[in-house]
Order: sequence, then structure tokens, then C-alpha cells
Amino acid sequence: MTGIIGAMDVEVEELKKAVSSPVKTVLGGIEFVSGKINGSAVCIARCNPGKVNAALCTQLMIDKYSPDCVINLGIGCSLSDSVKIKDVVIATDVCQYDIDTTGCGDPLGFISGLGVIKISADSALSDALERAALKTGVRVHRNTIASGDTFISSKEVKESVARNFGAVCGEMEGGAVGQVCFANGVPFAVLRSVSDGGDEASAIDYPTFKTIAAAASTKAIFEFLKA
Repeated sequence: MTGIIGAMDVEVEELKKAVSSPVKTVLGGIEFVSGKINGSAVCIARCNPGKVNAALCTQLMIDKYSPDCVINLGIGCSLSDSVKIKDVVIATDVCQYDIDTTGCGDPLGFISGLGVIKISADSALSDALERAALKTGVRVHRNTIASGDTFISSKEVKESVARNFGAVCGEMEGGAVGQVCFANGVPFAVLRSVSDGGDEASAIDYPTFKTIAAAASTKAIFEFLKA
């Protein structure tokens, strides 16, 4: 079974509609829809934005459904001039840019308990997602995706996250999904379609392109499940 987690309806609704003989279960206030798409067993959930929401959803999914892997999909912002709106970014690894225990002597983003800053995504799963995304005609990047409980909408924050973590895409869930999966020994991948540039223009770009970007990530997942 493939677990699929998105933060908003626009990211998962079409996938939910495609599930044959869906079974809906509510756990912790989150609706999980299980069944099959193109013959592949899936469990799909909308976690709501933010790292705590994403972590809660991921752990509940793992405990209840024991997925073979978890894919976090959706939209994100560009942190690099080379990553354009409507491009797709697939994580080589994930980090959480707003963890800050530097006052205790730790490096920025250090995840206590795991002893790392970045958590590697599963390479085989990410490779399969890249092949699927390329079939849909989008441009694909493979690099670090950075998560935090802030919608990045300023050049200053954008440049800081890119500089400190080498990330090319920012969002609000992937780092938490990755941490929970890592702790449980479950392979994971993060796929983001870019909706905005993570700067002062985001207030205009995000509402304009979020539906288009979300559709691109959903299309890639449909292609992945065909395989």
C-alpha cells in the first residue's frame, strides 16, 4: 500500500475521487480514504498545513494502515532562480529550517534525537516519482526541500533558507513527514509543484497558480500509480 499525504483539498481531492470502493475512516480528526487506484492499494489523507498536522497524520497512517511507503505531495515555493513556477521538485532530502537550538550549541536545523539536519528520501521511490513526473511533461529538479511553519513570502527569508540549507523548494510539511517515516523505518518521498517564488510577489502568484501547481503534482502521482 502507498500512503499519500497532502495538506489541502486542492492537493488530494482528485486522488480521493479516483479511489475505487473507498473506505473512509476518521482518526484524530483526519479523514483517511483507502482503496485502490489503477489496481494499486492506496491510503490518502489531507493533513492540513503545518508540521505538527503533518506529523500527526503520518503517524496515524503508519499505525493504522502500515503503508509500504509514504509520498507527501502538493505545492511549494521556489528558493532558487533555476526553479520556476510550475516546475516539479522531488526531494533528495528534507530539513526543517525553523528548528533553532543554536543557543545550545547545535547547528541550525539540528533534529534532536535523530542527530541530523537533513533526512534522506528513499532514492528508489524518488526515482520512480521522477520518471512519472517526466512523463507528464514537466521540468523536474532533485534537491533539498525545506519545511517550516511559515508561508515563505519574503526575499530575506527565502535567501536565508536557501543559503543555510542548500534548499531549492520551501513548504510546510515534508520535513515532518520525513522525520516520522524515518523514525518508523518507512520509505518516503516528497514531491512539490512550484506555485510561487517565495518572495513578496507570492501573495499574487500563490492564489493564481496553486490550482495549476496542485494539478501537476496530482498528475504525477496518477502516472506513478499506473506503474
